[in-house]
Amino acid sequence: LEIVVTVLNENDNSPVFAQPNLSRDVPEDTKVDTAIVAREELSASDADLDTIYYELTTTVQDTDGYFAIRGVNNPELYLQKALDYDKFNSTTLLLYARDMPVTSPEPSNTTHTATATITINIKQSDTRAPWFLPCTRLHSDNSVCISGPYSGRVNISEMSTQPLLLEPGPLYAVDPDYTISDRIMYSIVGGNTDEVFSVDADTGNLTMKKIVTSPDSFLLQVMATQVSNIRKYSVATVEIKVINKSNFPPYFEKGVYNGMVFVGLPQRSFVYQAGDPSTPLVITALDQDFPDV
Repeated sequence: LEIVVTVLNENDNSPVFAQPNLSRDVPEDTKVDTAIVAREELSASDADLDTIYYELTTTVQDTDGYFAIRGVNNPELYLQKALDYDKFNSTTLLLYARDMPVTSPEPSNTTHTATATITINIKQSDTRAPWFLPCTRLHSDNSVCISGPYSGRVNISEMSTQPLLLEPGPLYAVDPDYTISDRIMYSIVGGNTDEVFSVDADTGNLTMKKIVTSPDSFLLQVMATQVSNIRKYSVATVEIKVINKSNFPPYFEKGVYNGMVFVGLPQRSFVYQAGDPSTPLVITALDQDFPDV
């Protein structure tokens, strides 16, 4: 008597990840669709030789959609959306491996699942040019900061040996990619007629090299460049006005002025001299530096 015995494969094993915990450092400027973790590193095995079905989720709020897997049977992890270090610098992904599809009609208690944890650390890249300070941020993500012009004054026919005082503050730029914080170098690239001014390459301080003999203003263009990447630069405008030296403070013609107003007058009505209701009150200041003004 011949007896044929067929051994049926029982689904009694769970999928197994070779590396249940993975960590990757991803540069901020990584291109979309770049593979982050290869399929071979994320594939699970099953002793029952079942087909493995994968699903990826994220555990960190507002980081969903940046990373994805190639398909339900292909766990290769890739970048799906451009990164921004200022929005988030790390996230944790969970990769599930099941021996049945999620939509399988089989009872859920017959499905075996394995989980792998993938930690992603975003590394800031050198993506932005220097910012001159102070500046105003234009967007809520802080990716753009616009600075206004600087201004200063020098006296005609007078040589100053100290750094020029500027408004709204000293000439100063920073690398906005703050984890890199590249060193900044300064140079004058325009408007420096007769090479009157010079800028300290390291500090940004403006100084005079020679006296100014003309009352014409200067409109300097100062460039701030990152030392490690000269293609990352910004240019600021510095207006230097040439004025006559002021030796005397202004003064009022009188120490006390007396005026009078009438009840019931509308706003912006004149105030009149006390005792002379026909003559508007005028307050006058003089300056000995400008006797003809």
